[in-house]
Amino acid sequence: MRRHAPMAAIMLATAVLAGCGSDAGSDGTTEITFWDTNAGPARTPIWQHVIAEFEKANPTVKVNYVGVPIAQSAQKIDTAIAGGGVPDVADVATSGLGILVAQKALEPVDERIAANPALNGKFNEALMTTIKNIVPDRKAYIIPISTNAGAFWYRKDWFKEAGLEPPKTWSEFFTAVDKLTKPGENRFGFTIRGGAGSIAQMLEVVYGQSGITEFFDASGKATLNDPRNVTALEKYAGLYKKNTPEGDLQNDYVKMVAQFDTAGSIAIMQHNLGSYQDHIKALGPEKVASFSVPTSDSGTQAVLSNPVSGVAVFSAGENKEAAFKLAEFFATKDIGGYIAEKSGVIPANTDVQGVQAAHVVEAQQVLNDPATKVVQMPYHLPEFNEITKTWAEPLFQKVLLGQLSAKDFLDQFAAKLTEAQAAYKQRNGGS
Repeated sequence: MRRHAPMAAIMLATAVLAGCGSDAGSDGTTEITFWDTNAGPARTPIWQHVIAEFEKANPTVKVNYVGVPIAQSAQKIDTAIAGGGVPDVADVATSGLGILVAQKALEPVDERIAANPALNGKFNEALMTTIKNIVPDRKAYIIPISTNAGAFWYRKDWFKEAGLEPPKTWSEFFTAVDKLTKPGENRFGFTIRGGAGSIAQMLEVVYGQSGITEFFDASGKATLNDPRNVTALEKYAGLYKKNTPEGDLQNDYVKMVAQFDTAGSIAIMQHNLGSYQDHIKALGPEKVASFSVPTSDSGTQAVLSNPVSGVAVFSAGENKEAAFKLAEFFATKDIGGYIAEKSGVIPANTDVQGVQAAHVVEAQQVLNDPATKVVQMPYHLPEFNEITKTWAEPLFQKVLLGQLSAKDFLDQFAAKLTEAQAAYKQRNGGS
């Protein structure tokens, strides 16, 4: 999401003036504070609208909105925890959940969800597993609002010209990529993300093809170097320079979008639901659409777990009942659906149906399908980000260049994650 310096400065100033925590007004109202930890021009109006709706439904509660830009949110929360000035409620994603729970900063929410008819049983089981896998006690510490999903954006007009339908299996995917590659016309069937952010997309393709549904086996060994995954990576890496531009080796999100949206040289671009607005703005709905992660040729629909966004109640807050009411309100069918629709992602509440854009509806159907197998990414490992970015990204580039075999890469990758998983279990009593 693009940031604007003046807006960020205003939001930080607002945060300082508004203060933290909660208070009781002389008129009998209860004041609580909500922090939006990814604030910006696109998100702030969404939260302000739903807060206004909450205040209408709960006239004795006043909610103070504080917008904190994402680049400063982690440090600001750490400072607030250390100084005793935490908010009552904040939006928290699974990517930052583990450290907050380790600091005993958040309240568990399982009992609140179970006691609320509007929420009990309304969240996808795999999504709740993603939330609970982050922490050793396997409790939920955020009430989920939304999640993302992998998406393959494609040129509808090119597919129509070629007489192709969106692929449902990986064999159909590779056939379409071949058919749509026309180097003489500067057209390529696919664009590989070879630069920053490459590993999550690579893993999505590898596990999607192999149909393996567990990141670790029963003994705690990473499944990354299973022979089926090795074969899948070889096929994926084999697209480089054959069906993709040579410059893809350095591709990050911005470069992929430039090729797909602006240059118009790519038939299929892998990303997630969040890039919808960029594609529609550049190409229009008549030229672009998306399909979900294809099924393996054996028929298994395996998708990676995506980070979940939710709201958390801070333990140090003084008015927890009002705070819980606000957090639960955000996750209800109508409000959670509104937030997800305006954000362009999948609503966590499964009662939300039929109000989303077509690409979100399809992704939601895949996620909620009992036959879909969600491969739980090891977000619980403190070393995971460093391993996947600092260590793995440069070596993945060597795989694309043919300087390192897919097997050697995945053998090393699996060994690192197996070691990290064993250390995690040892630290947490084998759980």
